[in-house]
Amino acid sequence: MFLVLMNRKVTSFLLIILICLPLCSQTYKQVNDISYTNKIDSYAKERLKLDIYYPEDLNNCPVIVWFHGGGLEAGNKEIPNRLKEKGYVVVGVNYRLLPNVSINETLDDSAEAIAWVFRHVSEYNGDPNKIVVTGHSAGGYISMMLCLNKKWLSNYQIDADDVLMYVPFSGQAVTHYNVRKMQGLKPLQVTIDEYAPIYWVRKDCPPFVLICGDRELELYGRYDENQYLARMMKLVGHQQTFLYELDGHGHGTMVDPSFHILETHLNRLLKDK
Repeated sequence: MFLVLMNRKVTSFLLIILICLPLCSQTYKQVNDISYTNKIDSYAKERLKLDIYYPEDLNNCPVIVWFHGGGLEAGNKEIPNRLKEKGYVVVGVNYRLLPNVSINETLDDSAEAIAWVFRHVSEYNGDPNKIVVTGHSAGGYISMMLCLNKKWLSNYQIDADDVLMYVPFSGQAVTHYNVRKMQGLKPLQVTIDEYAPIYWVRKDCPPFVLICGDRELELYGRYDENQYLARMMKLVGHQQTFLYELDGHGHGTMVDPSFHILETHLNRLLKDK
């Protein structure tokens, strides 16, 4: 019996190695500071760039677009380490920051970046039919807004529903607190207006995966906002809204385990395609 169990364990281990080997043996390349805009002001030229990380020897790869956090006022593009060497094309995006510009301009920049990805990612072995939009904190808020208010992407002749999936990590579902700050409000003076993702709940959008940290550890009641958003999405008739609370994780530490949830949903969707 012991030998049988050992043989099964060895066989399983070898199968895992054989499955992972093709991805691990790939050569990956990263191209930095690609301009994605035609805007001509100096701040736009400085900020509106992206980095792209891709496997050189694979084709039609899933594409993950990552918007950085920083409260819409800080932060820089990055390629998360958890997404490297897994057969993905990963795009890290910069956008213009508050209060240097308005939230309208920030959201427009983000939509322009997604449009660039749709039009150019095949040049980097990505499949434009397998694009996932995600990000943490402010980046999660941006991904929510691009998903639910279709006007931002439609300005660039892209249908928001052509994105395979949206996965905001700890995004703000009400009007973002730094947008409210520009309106003269305090962080806990909550408003819901056209800059609140929850204002735009709709039935007919792609899979929508909401991930937050522990409700007692998260920033500004972030889990509770997402719970309300998930409830409203279900009430309006959206059948593929998912909500996760990562117990024991605060706003910062929730990021790393969230990638596993993202990949689980992505693998399910790819299997169904």
